[in-house]
Amino acid sequence: MTSKKSREIHLKKRPVGLPNDDDFELVEVDIPELNQNELMVQNIYMSVDPYMRGRMIERESYVPGFQLNEVLEGHCIGRVTASKNEGFGVGDHVMSLKGWREYYISDGEGLMKVDPAVAPIQTFLGVLGITGFTAWVGLLDYGQPKENQTVFVSAASGAVGSMVCQIAKLKGCRVIGSAGADKKVAWLLEEAGIDAGFNYKTVDSIVDEVGRLCPEGLDIYFENVGGEHLEAALEHINTFGRIVLCGMMTKVNETEPLPGPRNLDHAHRKRLTLKGFNVVDHLHRLPEFHTDMGKWIADGHIKWQETIAEGIENAPQAFIGLFKGENFGKMIVKIGDV
Repeated sequence: MTSKKSREIHLKKRPVGLPNDDDFELVEVDIPELNQNELMVQNIYMSVDPYMRGRMIERESYVPGFQLNEVLEGHCIGRVTASKNEGFGVGDHVMSLKGWREYYISDGEGLMKVDPAVAPIQTFLGVLGITGFTAWVGLLDYGQPKENQTVFVSAASGAVGSMVCQIAKLKGCRVIGSAGADKKVAWLLEEAGIDAGFNYKTVDSIVDEVGRLCPEGLDIYFENVGGEHLEAALEHINTFGRIVLCGMMTKVNETEPLPGPRNLDHAHRKRLTLKGFNVVDHLHRLPEFHTDMGKWIADGHIKWQETIAEGIENAPQAFIGLFKGENFGKMIVKIGDV
């Protein structure tokens, strides 16, 4: 006997190039009755993120890939609707990796309570979540910014990039950012407070534009894109500069390997540090991050944007929209009632 139906998104086939609707399937499943020590969660918000594209490829990686004809997963925030678990009561809000579905049963393992009195619950998927944490760890630990240094951020209006920009400003840096729309550049200048920005889709040359905006070079490049952005950073970065390799969205949907930067030799000549990182290696520092970010938000130093899609059935389109530049800030899917 079942108590509830739930809709969820399965990976129907592995995408080739840019994902499309046919790669996903909306499936209705039965949610069973609770056993002892279990609880039921109704998801309210779920996150879609670029890293998920890599998990749709059948290959070895730092995190297991998604399996065909099984539900996808990702960060989400939900509310406990029934519980036989002493650690969680009805009405508690929890964060988990059980996204891409409306309801799920849990024994409590992997769930983290969140307090809606601290901030709107969806912010725990963005500025107060892994997104903000990624920016914080990447810039502070790997970029090591110092006052009056110049930081260049690609995809600067995105969920991670916009946080990097503002944290760099709080550290006294000069910040340059690129984005794919004039309105996004305007927000970076007027709200996020960066020093200069450009629309990479409308300039004749990203390399030349970075040189124009950074006449004395740059000291840190926060890499979210790859391609010509990376070449521009290599061209204009100063000796002993740091390049933080967070992501390279230009290549995730390519069916053939892309050539490397034509000027990679600058890394040797300029004695650069290029280092990739994964935020999961730093989870022990979450309390420190929450202290910093909580104070910055309370002091009015951090601004953010969210793009919210409605309905579990629209989760694939929201995900695909990431690679078309349809999101402004964090892309979130609203699944249930707040």
